[in-house]
Amino acid sequence: MRALSIRRLTLRATFGFLALLMLGLGASLTCAAEEASDSSTDAPATFTYSGYVDLSYEHISGLGLLSSGSTSRVFDSQVDAFMWHQVALNLAYQPKEGFGYAMTLMAGQDPNVYAPYPANPNDTRHFDYPTAYVQYAHGPWLVMAGRYVTLAGSEFIDPTVNSNFSRSILYGFAIPFAHTGVRVTYAASDQLHWIVGVNNGWDDLRPTTTAKTAELGVAYTPSKAFALSVQGYFGDARVGGLTNEGPIGKRDLIDAVALWNVTDALALSVNVDWGRQAGVTPVGLLPDAGGDATWQGIAGYINYQLSEQWRTSFRLEYFDDVDGYRSGLSQKWKEATLTYAYAPMKSTEIRFELRYDLSSEKAFVQSPLTIDDAYADLASHQSSVGLEVLYKF
Repeated sequence: MRALSIRRLTLRATFGFLALLMLGLGASLTCAAEEASDSSTDAPATFTYSGYVDLSYEHISGLGLLSSGSTSRVFDSQVDAFMWHQVALNLAYQPKEGFGYAMTLMAGQDPNVYAPYPANPNDTRHFDYPTAYVQYAHGPWLVMAGRYVTLAGSEFIDPTVNSNFSRSILYGFAIPFAHTGVRVTYAASDQLHWIVGVNNGWDDLRPTTTAKTAELGVAYTPSKAFALSVQGYFGDARVGGLTNEGPIGKRDLIDAVALWNVTDALALSVNVDWGRQAGVTPVGLLPDAGGDATWQGIAGYINYQLSEQWRTSFRLEYFDDVDGYRSGLSQKWKEATLTYAYAPMKSTEIRFELRYDLSSEKAFVQSPLTIDDAYADLASHQSSVGLEVLYKF
C-alpha cells in the first residue's frame, strides 16, 4: 500500500472541498459577469472562464504496471478504485490586440503525473498549472511566454476535449505534456498558421541543460471538413528525463495529426509520431552509452454522434518502442478502446469504456510476485473497464 487509509480519506475530503470551491467560484464569476453585462452592454467580452470536475472508476486486470516498473496507463492507473482526476479552473483574458493572459489551475491526482521537473519525478502535491502564460497579439502575430501544452498529439490534459476516457499510448509514452518558453504564431491566412518556439525542453519548468529545444509547427485547415497539423521538437535533453544530472543527448520528435469530418455525425482522425533520443543503448539508460534509441507509433480514431445525447468513439493504436527507451522494455504495443458517452445535459457527460492492450512481450504485471527483484508473474495482454463522469461549468 502506497498510502495509509487515513491519508486516502484526507485526500478525498480535500478534493471534494476543492470541487465545491471551484463550483462556488464559477457561480460567483457567473453573477459578476451578468452584473457587468447589465451595467455596460458595450464592453467587449474578452474575459473568459470555465472549469470542470473529472471523476472515474476503473478496473484493470493485473496491477496496471509494466515489467519495467512503469505504469501501463497515463492518468487512469489505479487497478480497482475511484479517482479524483482533475478539478480545474480556466481563466483567460485574450483580446485580439494587445496584452493578455491564460491560466489553468488544477487539483487532483492527474497533476502528479504531468507535473514538470523539478516537481516530478515523485510529485505528491496534487496541484499544478499546465497553462500559465502572458501573450501579446498584433495583427496576424501572437506571442506567448510562460507554460503551455504541447503542440504534439491529438489528445490533451483537459479530458473534456478528448473523445475517450483513457489516454492513448502515444499520449503517455511518445510525446511531452507541456513546455515552458516562448511560442510565436503567425496566421498567414484563416487556413494556414505557422508556429515557432524556444522551450526549456520536455516537461521541464526549470532548464536541465544549457541548450534549448526548438519548436516548429504548421497547421492547415482548408475547410471545415479537413485539418492537418505537423509539428516537431528538436534539442538537447537529459537521457534520464526529469533530472538535471546524467548524460545529455539530442532528442527529436516529429508529430502529425489529420482530421476529416466526413459528415456532421462522423469524424475520422489519425495521429503519427516518430521520436529519437541520442546517448542511450537498447538495454537501458547507461551513463556511458552513445547510441540512439527510437520510437514510433500511430493511432486512429472513429467518432460518431449517435444522437444529440449519445456518441461513441473507437480508437485503434500501435506503438513500437524499438529500443525500450520510452516504456522501459523493447516491445510492440497495441491497444483497442471503445467508448460510449451519454450527455444528459450540456454540462455533464458520462463515459463508459472498454479497453484491451496487447504487447509482443510479456509486459504486463499480474501480481506482486518477484524473483531476484524482478516481476515474475507477467502476461502479454491487459484489459480494463472504466466509468468516467465529467461536469463542466
